[in-house]
Amino acid sequence: MQNTRLNNLVDSIANQVGGWFRNPWRRLSLVTIALLFGVFLGTAIPTTAGQAADWDIVGAALLVAFTELSSRIFYRTNRQIASRSLLIEMLNALKIGLTYSLFIEAFKLGS
Repeated sequence: MQNTRLNNLVDSIANQVGGWFRNPWRRLSLVTIALLFGVFLGTAIPTTAGQAADWDIVGAALLVAFTELSSRIFYRTNRQIASRSLLIEMLNALKIGLTYSLFIEAFKLGS
């Protein structure tokens, strides 16, 4: 690409934001927020899909597909790259929170 002012501005902003996210505490807080958002989604999705019994199978299939796809992305890139990107770590945390919340929902329904 050409070295324009807009291109330089976007590159400098991206470098500053990337430097801001390299701080370990900020990375940890973002991964924790992704984990908690996964717990929220694991509670919200089955509840809303359970209201209309038509969407139970489709919702379960989508959640399983998301879990398998995110596992494939996380564990494939983990072997290739020594340091994982923040987005991939957040995706894995979202998957863990979602799976944990679905187990909790299953325990609540079983009792």
